Amino acid sequence: MSLNLSTLKKRISNAVETYKNEIIQLAEEIFDHPEVGQQEFFASRLLTQTLAKYGFEVLYPLPKLPTGFQAVLKCPSPGPRVALLAEYDALPELGHACGHNLIGAAVVGAGLALAAVKEELRGEVLIFGTPAEESNGGKVVLVEEGAFQGVDAALIFHPGDANIMEVSSLALEALEFIFEGRAAHASSSPEEGINALEALIQFFNNINSLRPYLKGQTHINGIITEGGVTPNIIPERAVARFYIRAENHKALKEVLQRVENCARGAALATGCSVAWRNYEFSYDAMVTNKALAGAFKENLRALGVTEFGPPRRSRGSLDMGNVSRVVPAIHPYLALGSGRLIPHTREFARAARGEAGRNLVMLAAKALAWTAADVLLDGELLTRIQEEFSLGLLKEGGP
Repeated sequence: MSLNLSTLKKRISNAVETYKNEIIQLAEEIFDHPEVGQQEFFASRLLTQTLAKYGFEVLYPLPKLPTGFQAVLKCPSPGPRVALLAEYDALPELGHACGHNLIGAAVVGAGLALAAVKEELRGEVLIFGTPAEESNGGKVVLVEEGAFQGVDAALIFHPGDANIMEVSSLALEALEFIFEGRAAHASSSPEEGINALEALIQFFNNINSLRPYLKGQTHINGIITEGGVTPNIIPERAVARFYIRAENHKALKEVLQRVENCARGAALATGCSVAWRNYEFSYDAMVTNKALAGAFKENLRALGVTEFGPPRRSRGSLDMGNVSRVVPAIHPYLALGSGRLIPHTREFARAARGEAGRNLVMLAAKALAWTAADVLLDGELLTRIQEEFSLGLLKEGGP
């Protein structure tokens, strides 16, 4: 680290401390007004108003994301473009039991600190508000709309149970299967009916027969959402929703073909018709840019963090995965409190609103801002980030 960049990081940290009350207030107000995906109007307005107040050019709402936003800070001289991604959606019933209130507040806090030293920076800082991570991820829309074109690096952090810098996730398809049969009186004329529920049950049985032959990182989880209206009528329609996950896009494509064949077989055996559709966006597997993650880790060390966990393969899926296929990206986890808390629990939610959450949001704001400054000012780091990303694309044959 050069002396100038080291000195600048001290100024950035001081700026984060200057805005401490405002950053914590953002986190706690969002916590106190939990909103599920695509309903985050309070949170998105609060964050955009704060960014506009401190000199960001704000576009809100976005055309295809009513609770999404883009905020841009233009520095005096041209240079790289770095994006910080904010989440702020809550869980049904549990509220902010995943700590997204801390993500939104930390990202905006980092933005305010960078704005305070923008005369020393070059390029642009972009902050994207990305709704609905817990359901139908807004980052997928941003990728499809080309929001990351010309962006050199994308950063986010997530509260978790340990400090994990390198995270990978599973590719995901969310499919709804609809079986159609023919209604009839279930007792007096069952032979006139075609039972869609029987077809759906057979579909589940076919998938269960498939499970022993699936690769270790493949997961198929489904529920029945429609199965008839009364026992006295042969069900003419039955519907199930599935999450199908695999290690990467290629493996996912292979398992999808087998699942679809299970559906066709069940329909053929019962005389039903079957169709399927995506009911949520598809997620790509997350690919962490190790050079960028390494810079984030070194900044955490300088901020006093001493314990780090090994790279982690998530058994879930992240819409940040789609971002990581078009721009170098990281999705590190930072321990909330003692690190023994499990996300999506009421205990985790309480910590996100308590002293542990206040400490974490300040740490994350500093680490994000420092790493953004690295991308903007450290040309050698940026070259390593870009070379790693380009090599990854060549290995996979494109994004």
